[in-house]
Amino acid sequence: MKKVVLAFSGGLDTSYCAVYLSRDLGYEVHTLTVNTGGFSAEEVKDIEARALRLGVSSHRTVDETRNYYDQVIRFLIFGNVLKNSTYPLSVSAERMSQALAAARYAREIQATAVAHGSTGAGNDQVRFDMTFQILAPGLEIITPIRDKKLSREAEIEYLKSKGIEFNAAKAAYSINKGLWGTSVGGRETLNSMGMLPESAWPTPVTKTEPEEVRLGFEKGELRTVDGKSFAHPVEAINYLQAKAGPFGIGRDIHVGDTIIGIKGRVGFEAAAPVVIIKAHHALEKHVLTKWQLSWKDQLAQFYGNWLHEGQYLDPVMRDMEAFLTSSQQRVTGTVSVTLLPYRFQINGIESPYDLMSAKFGKYGEMNLGWTGEDVKGFTKIFGNQVAIYHQVGNGE
Repeated sequence: MKKVVLAFSGGLDTSYCAVYLSRDLGYEVHTLTVNTGGFSAEEVKDIEARALRLGVSSHRTVDETRNYYDQVIRFLIFGNVLKNSTYPLSVSAERMSQALAAARYAREIQATAVAHGSTGAGNDQVRFDMTFQILAPGLEIITPIRDKKLSREAEIEYLKSKGIEFNAAKAAYSINKGLWGTSVGGRETLNSMGMLPESAWPTPVTKTEPEEVRLGFEKGELRTVDGKSFAHPVEAINYLQAKAGPFGIGRDIHVGDTIIGIKGRVGFEAAAPVVIIKAHHALEKHVLTKWQLSWKDQLAQFYGNWLHEGQYLDPVMRDMEAFLTSSQQRVTGTVSVTLLPYRFQINGIESPYDLMSAKFGKYGEMNLGWTGEDVKGFTKIFGNQVAIYHQVGNGE
């Protein structure tokens, strides 16, 4: 029998695909669930049991959380990437890790096809398709939900016709949880007006008293929280999320342009990602030069947009990652942050590389590196060409 690897979440769409590929198309179906930090051990077991009940030939779960950080997230931190100055790319970033893992697995078991449950309306179809086309050329890409234009009701009826009962109750809000944030979609995000109600957010607000947290960075990576060291930044991120999430920090609605050219709104909560990015940026402003900061901003914006659009495998991404990594050599220090209900504030930084070092003078008070006469001469030379331009324009 022909083998197909199905990227499997355990939801209605991928459950339909598992049965359809096996019973109607005659494939030997091998389901793969890629954990990028959003599944508990219990959820992983439930998804595997569900897949096997659907009659698949095998099921595998791979934990890509650390690879997800090492290959993607750390560069989003290095670049302080917030799409449209708002969104930390919570879902789009993890989809790339999931697609990469599925392509690798398809090659590993010598499958003849890969499949996913994306519809024809969103970004994920492009991310999965492009990754498969690049890394697994020659393999057939099967997308039943998209190709058959199936409704939720039609999928449920099909499963019933095959003797499979599927809980038809649709949750009021769709939740997608991962290491780098949780997306929330519902009635309010389908239109241009409306905010998600308190009950829609996965993490309830249970903390109301201010709380200081000290984030320790080493070469741009979060390594300590309140002096507590972690073997890997993934652990630090999870620890900070547990501290900051109950404040309701990092909640917002992102409005963006999809790859296929339509506008979309999605809610998200990402306490740790937003706090980390803002704290990291505050540290950079102290230890990097103005031109390092300027070029980083420009490259990082492109990097985030290109990643969002599924172009992670473009070699230019490796080039930009090399620059971002190089820029972090002195991004080491501690950032003090106060957590408050629905917000936070950056209190300041401590770093051996702080360019505000008092031995060179104090801004607005005194300078120890040059004299007033030095500044007069510098100012005259610095503005010389512009002065000539205006004098020529005035006929002088």
